[in-house]
Amino acid sequence: MTDSPKPYAPRDWGSHPPLIAPDYKSTNLRGATKPLVPIKQSLSELTGPVFGQDSLGEFDNDLTRNGRKDGAAPGEPLGERIIVSGKVVDELGRPQPDMLVEVWQANAAGRYVHKVDQHNAPLDPNFFGGGRCVTDDQGVYRFYTVKPGAYPWGNHPNAWRPNHIHFSLFGPSLCTRLVTQMYFPGDPLLDLDPIFLATPEKARGRLVSEFDLSLTEPDFALGYRFDIVLRGPRETPMETA
Repeated sequence: MTDSPKPYAPRDWGSHPPLIAPDYKSTNLRGATKPLVPIKQSLSELTGPVFGQDSLGEFDNDLTRNGRKDGAAPGEPLGERIIVSGKVVDELGRPQPDMLVEVWQANAAGRYVHKVDQHNAPLDPNFFGGGRCVTDDQGVYRFYTVKPGAYPWGNHPNAWRPNHIHFSLFGPSLCTRLVTQMYFPGDPLLDLDPIFLATPEKARGRLVSEFDLSLTEPDFALGYRFDIVLRGPRETPMETA
């Protein structure tokens, strides 16, 4: 007889941004105004579903290659090539294999490939800005990409978003679903960004990657490590409320 899956620990809401962060103006419109209602974890929340592990393309984890054009503008994306890698673990520190990790980001000039993005920075014809991979048997993922640029946004006068990469993780159950952002060490915009500052101070460091020379490939790209914890007191904070 198969043992029933064990419930996950409650989220540490003290490590997450509030549902409404007044300095992050979008949350004033979309943040929940009523207290959240805890729902007992049932079999459907503890066991799935999981998505996308069988639909990876050859260059899905290489953003320096998956957007290249063979037509009028063949070549490599512009900008500083980087490698982003890390380990995904659960609340007990156990590696999480076979997890779908998706990323999306602006190009090196600070512009997304999206019709809503009207920033007048140039689009890069060889950079799509999205990718995906699956963690290995030790819970490790790895992406090649270019360092995203900062860009202006309309939250307040002279507002600029720090360099960042968005992450989406489909864990082994609905309870471990996570959308978050990875920032870069030493970015002066972090101290001015309402989204980053909405996360409680004690947990902000979990959103900042570490430069890691061991990940760096000589004459090619710099390496950044971004480990992710699902659930529990060391949980990586969600992207925003």
